[in-house]
Amino acid sequence: MIFETHAHYDDEQFDQDRDEILRSMAAGGIGTIVNVSASYDSCRRVVDMVQAYPFMYAAVGVHPDEVGALNEERLEEMRKLCEDPKVVAIGEIGLDYYWDKEAREEQRHWFIRQLELARKLGLPVLIHSREAAADTMEVMKGYGKGLKGVIHCYSYSAEMAKEYVKMGYYIGVGGVVTFKNARKLKETVEEIPLTSIVLETDCPYLAPVPYRGKRNSSLYLPYVAEEIAALKQVSFEEVVSQTERNAKDLYGLV
Repeated sequence: MIFETHAHYDDEQFDQDRDEILRSMAAGGIGTIVNVSASYDSCRRVVDMVQAYPFMYAAVGVHPDEVGALNEERLEEMRKLCEDPKVVAIGEIGLDYYWDKEAREEQRHWFIRQLELARKLGLPVLIHSREAAADTMEVMKGYGKGLKGVIHCYSYSAEMAKEYVKMGYYIGVGGVVTFKNARKLKETVEEIPLTSIVLETDCPYLAPVPYRGKRNSSLYLPYVAEEIAALKQVSFEEVVSQTERNAKDLYGLV
């Protein structure tokens, strides 16, 4: 079964049919889903939401665009949420210089504090990095050594991906790999081992071809797996089974 490592089913785009979609996952070949928070307000929401679905787990963290809402008291509340056994990661955290919604020093401060929280709790991290390649790598080398995690929605060079793999991180691959203009990501998939790749959607965003531009869901992950299989010249089944093993190792799930 396909393991979806990064989804946002608490997003308002799923308000009308969330339960219906989630209860169709098994029939669509999706075995496990990690639902990831982005804002401080969404942290409790994702933890509460996954309680109703045995195949779902949660990640608690604040996206760089939303770190203005953080303070040490709220970080402590996040730590308490992580005591729930269904919380399996800290994320989505990192740096975003594309939108630059928060000051870069503020982004960096809370990125580091959340990495420190992950280390304290022994949890893996889900890293968001957009147009911030050098600074993200600098922070990860300084504060991410020895942690497990995913470089989510990977968009940089194959060479940098190999560096992350050497550090013990997985590369998150989603719908973008099916886009014709995704040359760098396709090269990355070709050049890193399948043992270092996990499947993700970032839904409701970044739907693969042939649904590009529409609302994404985990049910579209077979298109991602098929593209990876073609790029690596292996079977679809091998991609699904290996990425599932990778994800279970990442999140400590048997």
